[in-house]
Parts: sequence; structure tokens; C-alpha cells
Amino acid sequence: MEKKTPLYQWHESHGGKIVPFAGYLLPVQYESGVITEHNTVREKAGLFDVSHMAEFVIKGKDALVNLNYLFSQDFTDMPIGRVRYTLMCNDEGGIVDDLVVCKMEENRYMLVVNAGNHEKDAAWVKGHLGKAGSDVSFEDISDSIAEIALQGPAAPAILAKLSKTIPTKYYTFIEKGNAGGIDCIVSKTGYTGSDGYEFFCNAKDAVALWEIILETGKDFGIIPCGLGARDTLRLEASMPLYGHEMSDTISPFEAGLGSAVKMNKDFIGRNALKGKENPARIRVGLQVTGRGIVREHSEVFAGGRKVGETTSGTFCPYCKHALAMALVEVPSAKIGTALEVDVRGRKIEAVVVPMPFYKKGK
Repeated sequence: MEKKTPLYQWHESHGGKIVPFAGYLLPVQYESGVITEHNTVREKAGLFDVSHMAEFVIKGKDALVNLNYLFSQDFTDMPIGRVRYTLMCNDEGGIVDDLVVCKMEENRYMLVVNAGNHEKDAAWVKGHLGKAGSDVSFEDISDSIAEIALQGPAAPAILAKLSKTIPTKYYTFIEKGNAGGIDCIVSKTGYTGSDGYEFFCNAKDAVALWEIILETGKDFGIIPCGLGARDTLRLEASMPLYGHEMSDTISPFEAGLGSAVKMNKDFIGRNALKGKENPARIRVGLQVTGRGIVREHSEVFAGGRKVGETTSGTFCPYCKHALAMALVEVPSAKIGTALEVDVRGRKIEAVVVPMPFYKKGK
């Protein structure tokens, strides 16, 4: 049976179209529709319920050495109040999941992982925790926390009316923050490619915080947004999604995530990745030049020969193009390369273009 976030009743009573997703019942869109929600985030501001995401706490004297062993990033020089994107890899060098790590204080970190991998990730971390040092503990705090994302160019102005605890740099946070009188972690992060913040509050405060942000943002054109816009926005910003651009059989280097992998330290999967920094296939961006829309898991051809497969694809409203990401052989990955995508037996023309498709301010 699917779970409900603390905002479920609000979504249902305000026109949210509820669908099952990652074990939860969440709004895929509101009456305004996905395209309006998408473009509003690009031009004004949108509010997302992302309380389905999971949060873990790792703490203890050996927390740091365990993080460095568990994940691909190096957290040794990470200051308190910073957020760092990282990957957990399997022994074969595939991606178990991607996540962000927040340094709350020395020897205490919060991990934010994908909802669909909640139980898998918890089991994976607990199964490997302590191997790099035994003075460390794990706690799953997901059920006690709600997460709300305020995204769009108007987000800073809206937050300025709500709070004096505002992180100024991307991928930083304030643990003892406050928004509209509600205590919360305020983080300058997001998954849309637009400016914005994420708030982690006590689950019982979720509805109050949500309504305060919406009310404060009225003059800025804010609207509530669902999963549909969240997905089109992340694709337009060329952000990878687990199960699409990442999987247990896709390496970080194939996914174009080499910047999150520090090969100068020991971590799970490092030995399998050694010597594979220049893979035979890589993630690329495609702009559809023919008629039609490309979705995931469609075969990609060059000169009649299969060279890869799409991982995500849709029509992106703000860019006004059908766009896709794909894993293709390196010789076919050069910008400007003409390719074809097989969509239900029909070949649709596409061309390799730079990523991200959308970049803030451009």
C-alpha cells in the first residue's frame, strides 16, 4: 500500500491529480497542467512536495572515514553547512544510487536519497557501515521530516519575505533555519535547473509551511507543481535520474558523472572503475529534428547501425523542442552528429547537442 506525505490531503483538496509514485501517493499535476507548471518555474516560481525523498543520519567519530568508503566523493575537506553530490557504487562499478550529503557538524551528516530506492539504500548503507571504522551509527529519519522545494527565479524574493536565514551559495544550507516562523533546514538546492531552495521541516509543520510559502508568493505568481513538471524540468536541465541515466549496470563515467568520483581514495567500486575513466559509451543530449517525440529505451542508430539507447525523452516546454538523453558509442557522441531513433518501428531524426539543454539565465 502506498504511503501518503503530510501534504496529501492538501493536494487532494486543491485539485492535485494523485498517482502512485515511488511507494507514495503524489500529485502528478494540478488543474493548471504540466506545461503551465513547467514554464511558471522557469519564469516565476513553483512549489513542490518532495516529502517522499528519504533522509538518513550518519554520525560518530568514524562517520567521515565511513562516508569516504561508502561513496564516490571525497568528504575530507567538506565544511559544515555544505552539500555535496555523490554516488554509491556496487562492486562492479555500477551505480546503486545518487544522493546528496549535508555536513551538519563534525561527525554528523544527513543523506538525502531517492524515494524509490529508500529501503534498498538503507539496507546497502547499513550493510557496509562500520567496515572503515566501527564508531559510527545510522538512523533513518525519513518519516519525521517533510521536504518542500521552492524553485524558480522568484524564489529568492519570496524567501526574503519569509526568512532571515537564507543560504547564499549554491549547495549550502542553514540547519537552524526558519521560514515564516517555522523552524526548518533551509538549503540552496533543487532538481529543476532553476534557482531555488529546499526546506526540511518537522512533518507536523508541513501544511503550515506549504501554505505560508504559497501565500507569500502570490504576488510573484507562484503555483503548486506536481511530478510531471518536476520530471520535464530536470530533463530540460539535463539532470540524470536513477533508473534512466543511472543503474546498477551503468558506470559513473558512462553517465557523465565523473566529477563526482574521486579515484585517489578507496571506495566501494573503485577497483572495478580503475582504467575505465574513458568508457566506450557516454551520455549525450539529443534534439529531435524529425517529427515526433522520443521516449526512454528507444534504440539509437548511426548510418543504419545501432549505437546506443535513449534513457529519457520528452517535449520540453521552455526550450520548445523534443529533447532526449541517450547512452551512445563514443564515435557517435560528437556534437552535431546526425542520428536516428527508432520509435515503435519508425526512425526519427535527431542530432547530438550540448548539455544542459537549459541553463539558468540563458
